[in-house]
Amino acid sequence: MTFGPVGIRCPDHASASGNVSAPRQTARRASRSLSATGPFVTFVLIGINVGVYLLELLLGAGLNAQSGWIYEHGVLVARAVDSSGQAVGVAEGEWWRLITAPFLHYGILHLGMNMLVLWFIGPALEYYFGHWRYALVYLVSGLAGSAGALIWSPNALTVGASGAIWGLMGAAVVLEARRIYVFGGQAMGLIVFNLIFTLLVPGVSIGGHIGGAIGGAVAALAFSSLRRSPALATLSMVAVGVVAVAVAIQSVA
Repeated sequence: MTFGPVGIRCPDHASASGNVSAPRQTARRASRSLSATGPFVTFVLIGINVGVYLLELLLGAGLNAQSGWIYEHGVLVARAVDSSGQAVGVAEGEWWRLITAPFLHYGILHLGMNMLVLWFIGPALEYYFGHWRYALVYLVSGLAGSAGALIWSPNALTVGASGAIWGLMGAAVVLEARRIYVFGGQAMGLIVFNLIFTLLVPGVSIGGHIGGAIGGAVAALAFSSLRRSPALATLSMVAVGVVAVAVAIQSVA
């Protein structure tokens, strides 16, 4: 693989000299600045996910983290009744569950697998989008994943960063379709492999994964189509998140 200004490319997409030309000057400048600071947003996101899990343990939750105040107030569900008999869920106006659930996990294995994938695929997207737009793609994808989970299985108790991570993969597919090879032309293969995993493993949130992928793909399409106007491109990505929230709330209304 050849490391270029906007990610990793396979030799077939690199020049004969082994160097890769940046698709535009702004990407080259962003790459130089990012190379000095590193993909710190990816590391921060991993730190937040791990930190939330450790905090749950400190507050008395078991290793599977399916109990405790944080879980009860953060898990994604359309409607449910808590231990005190009170109605809870997104349908009860608890919209924050759409964004808290992507930072919760069912145990060490669930957390470890998601963080490993994020550490593997996140930096290439962060180098392309830049720190803050990359964080926006992640959050938008998490919201879209929550919307997909509510549509697919509204009564399930859903947590996990996989919707946001699928959003990054969806974004990579769109970028590579537009000849921006952030994963060296392998983004579609990564999606197919993970889709098979999603369909074969019991308990995986299919709606969350598909919703996240759609959200990330649309956000990347909006950004790459409007990149000559950075402010408009960013606003269009925010709009994707707003639509995801609206769809989620409407689906449980």
